[in-house]
Amino acid sequence: MKRHFGHETGFTVVELLVVTATMAILAALLLPALSRAKAKAKRTACMNDVRQIVLGVLMYADDMKDAGPSKFSGNRSLDGWTAYKQLMKNYVGQNTTSSPEDKLFICPADTYHYDFTAASTNAYAYVNQGVHQQAWSDYSSYGFNGGNTKTNKMTGATYPGIAGRKLTSIQSPSTTILLAEISAFYCFSWHSPQNPTLPHYFNGAQNMAGFVDGHISYIKFYWDVTKPQSESWEYDPPPGYAYKWSAD
Repeated sequence: MKRHFGHETGFTVVELLVVTATMAILAALLLPALSRAKAKAKRTACMNDVRQIVLGVLMYADDMKDAGPSKFSGNRSLDGWTAYKQLMKNYVGQNTTSSPEDKLFICPADTYHYDFTAASTNAYAYVNQGVHQQAWSDYSSYGFNGGNTKTNKMTGATYPGIAGRKLTSIQSPSTTILLAEISAFYCFSWHSPQNPTLPHYFNGAQNMAGFVDGHISYIKFYWDVTKPQSESWEYDPPPGYAYKWSAD
């Protein structure tokens, strides 16, 4: 016996709306989780980079009778922070020339920085390019704790840092920075950014850092809000922070 149906089955408008709404809710729930997973993956990549470079610095120091990098060449403004990269080449398996393709020295979260622009001749402005894309950083997202290669022009005092110091002479190797993401030196964060407005530094900026004892940590950095013209690397933080710049 043949069966005859009075009408074809299908979705009603109400059912389609319910399905669409459900999919929108699921997407709204999943997107933040995916975003967090992506951010965590970038931090993990940065941590692995820092770990490998820290090992390179420690091997270099071992060959230099326990002394860290100290003699830098060039006229870059960040010479004490980034020129160490050339000294690391033989220790981390990189080419002998610097280029934007040196993947080990690129943090995947490094997508912007602050600098003078044509529109801001007397103040830093947001630049939608990573530090590792700049020649002045030697195409690196990571800086060596070499602030002691610089002197405060106002006071004549040497800034904190460990350039040239014998690593065994450093009093607190587990809390003294060996190298960190360059954003930490200024005190902003690629991993938990604030809005790209001024002031662009903020206290508590989280960055990846490697320490003299070899361990790696994702920590908060201190910026003194009472010194708006200062940068984080110029002074040690107050008690409560898990790092310091000075060797003593």
